[in-house]
Amino acid sequence: WVLTGSYEITRFQQRFDESFYEAWERFNDLLRVSPHHGFSELHQLDTFYNALNVNDQDSLNFAAGGNFLDKMPRECLKIIKSKSKVCQTRAKVVVAKVGTVKALLLDKKNQSPAPTPSTTPTPVKAVELSCVTCGGAHSYQNCPTT
Repeated sequence: WVLTGSYEITRFQQRFDESFYEAWERFNDLLRVSPHHGFSELHQLDTFYNALNVNDQDSLNFAAGGNFLDKMPRECLKIIKSKSKVCQTRAKVVVAKVGTVKALLLDKKNQSPAPTPSTTPTPVKAVELSCVTCGGAHSYQNCPTT
């Protein structure tokens, strides 16, 4: 199992639809499942960093104030854990907001009476022409007095 676990760790890649937090959790799961993988902390960080998408790599470099991998492993872990907490919190907030909006929409839908089709036609009022100049049954543009 050590070889299989080590192989999976070295082949790790962030999935297209995977958040930074999800990738970090999955990577740590691989490390936990294979505790005798033999990779140094630096090798683990290098593997994880190089498996990330460009945006997440840039984000880590920005947080490190330069090249992320130039930092000491403890500093790198601190940055990753901080970024992971922020991403996880944002994801929870978005899910909560979506859930709240969905609940509000369902509540609104349940409160609104269903429209009933009208069986009697609504009367339509005809507009009668009335001249503002003389009061006759024609428009003011057609008034014979002007």
